[in-house]
Amino acid sequence: MAGQTSAGSPGREVLTRLTSLAEPWAVRVAATLRLADLAADGGSELADLAARAGADPGALGCLLRFLAARGVFEEPAPGVFAVNDAARWLREDHPGQLRRWLDLDGAGGAMDRAFAGLLETVRSGKAAYPALSGRGFWEDLAADSRLATSFASLMQAHSAELADDVVAGYPWAQMSLVADVGGGTGTLLARILSAHPHLQGILVDLMAGSPGTARVLTDAGVAGRCQPVVADFFGPLPAGADIYLLRNIIHDWPDDQAVAILRRSAQAARGHGRVVVVERVITRNGDQQELTAMDLRMLLLFGSRERTLEEFNALAGAAGLQPVSTRATTSSYWLLEYAPGQPA
Repeated sequence: MAGQTSAGSPGREVLTRLTSLAEPWAVRVAATLRLADLAADGGSELADLAARAGADPGALGCLLRFLAARGVFEEPAPGVFAVNDAARWLREDHPGQLRRWLDLDGAGGAMDRAFAGLLETVRSGKAAYPALSGRGFWEDLAADSRLATSFASLMQAHSAELADDVVAGYPWAQMSLVADVGGGTGTLLARILSAHPHLQGILVDLMAGSPGTARVLTDAGVAGRCQPVVADFFGPLPAGADIYLLRNIIHDWPDDQAVAILRRSAQAARGHGRVVVVERVITRNGDQQELTAMDLRMLLLFGSRERTLEEFNALAGAAGLQPVSTRATTSSYWLLEYAPGQPA
C-alpha cells in the first residue's frame, strides 16, 4: 500500500499531469501574444520580442523559459528565444489554425474561460458561461462583432476539416437544391457545391449577408449557385429544398430548443425533402477523449450535450421526423438522414 502513495506512483503521475493549470494558460498567453509569429526563425532577443508583443520583458522571459522547459520554444542562448516544432503550431499561418482556438482575446478564449464555472455547473446542471459572462454565448456574439468574427473564423476552419467526410458521405449527385441551415459563412456548402456543379444552394444563417460569406462563396466560384438568406433557424426556413443540412447545430442546444430547430427543418422539408444532421455520435468504440471533452464543453457553454444515435432519433421523432439512413464517416461525425412524417 505504501507504494501507491509514493511520489512516483502511476496514479499520482496521472493526477499531477491533469491538475496543473500553468501549462494550458501559458500556451494560451503565448498564442494570444502571437509570440510564434513575432520570433525570428533564428531566435529573437527578449527585449525586442517584448517590445513587439507589447509585454513586460521580465514577465515575458519568465513565461518563455517556463514554456521552453516543457518543449514549446527554445532558448539557444541566454535571453534569446526561438520557435521550435511545437511552437510553430502557434503561428497564425499554420494549417492546423490552433492559435485561433487558443487566443484568449477571441471566441476560443471566451469559451475556455467557462471552465472556471465547472464546479457550479456540476452542482446545478446549468451552463456556466451565462453566469460568468452575464449573458449567453450567442448573446455575446450578437453584441460583440469582434467576437462574432473570431467565432466565424473558427467555424470556417472546422467546416473545412469536415468537408471531405460530408461530401463523400452522402449521395449529393441525386439532389438538386441543398439548404445549409446555420451554415455560417458557407464554407461547407461551398465545398458541396464545388464538388457537384449541378447543385444549387441556399445558405441560411444570421451571417449569410456578411462580407465574409460573399468572399467564401465567390472564392469557391459558387456565388451564382447559392442564395444567402439571413434568417434565424428558430423561425420559418425557405421551403422547397431537397436537403436541409444541420452541421454541428443540434449539439449546441438543450433538448427543447434542439427539437424546435429540427421541427422548423421538418416543416420546410415537408413533401419530398430530407433533413441531414451532421454531428458527433456517442458510441462505445468512438474516440472517448474527443467525445467526452466536447460533451463537457457543451454542458459548460450551453447546458447541452453530445448524444447517442437513439437520443438523436428521439429528438427527431419529437420534431415529426423519421429515420431514413445512418452514415458513419472516418471521424466521430455521422450523417443522420430523416424524412418528415406526421407533424409533431
